[in-house]
Amino acid sequence: MDLTLPPRVTDRAFARLAEIAEMTGEHKSLRVAVEGGGCSGFQYEIKLDDAAPDDLVLEKNGQRVLVDAVSLPFLQNAVIDFTQELIGARFVIENPNASSSCGCGVSFSM
Repeated sequence: MDLTLPPRVTDRAFARLAEIAEMTGEHKSLRVAVEGGGCSGFQYEIKLDDAAPDDLVLEKNGQRVLVDAVSLPFLQNAVIDFTQELIGARFVIENPNASSSCGCGVSFSM
């Protein structure tokens, strides 16, 4: 039986969102969307945004991550995380639905 679950957000990603809110003085949600384009067919758009009526809202400790209804099927069972490496710090998506992804980490195919 194939279980489809909404994306999961790590504690590290929620903690980074809290840091951003503290630094900017704004309490915006993190929007994770999937759009056509990019070098592999689809690309992630990750930005600070306000909630829309049809969004899935994932919330913890007052921090919110939003996924719109169109993007949700592409993000089933995915993990939204925050990583800090020598090359920089960023939000990342670990997506089991992607059959391949680009080296940039933003583009993928299914």
